[in-house]
Amino acid sequence: MREWHVKHMEQTLVKFVTGLSDDASRWQKRLNKKYGRIGRVSKRIEYDIKHGVTNKQVCSFLQLIRTEPSFSEVRTHDGSMERLDEIQAYFKETSEYCAYDDAWKRSLT
Repeated sequence: MREWHVKHMEQTLVKFVTGLSDDASRWQKRLNKKYGRIGRVSKRIEYDIKHGVTNKQVCSFLQLIRTEPSFSEVRTHDGSMERLDEIQAYFKETSEYCAYDDAWKRSLT
């Protein structure tokens, strides 16, 4: 069961960071308005944490999205880096495991 929650956490984060496509349907926009906000996404991740995912796994996966070449497609979408910063800031506040180097982050910008 724990593996399912890890996979769900990863899918949720990728979906949030990617955001909506430019040609999204009205239905997709409506669902994103309801479920694609930081509050709803953080609640889904917290649910997964409650069921076996660790804060360290969440933070590690966020770092993977930021640095791994296989996620370069995700990072190219409009606003993806802002959403990634937003979700990382949220989990950085709630966990000591997300203490990544701020100097390294500043060097990227």
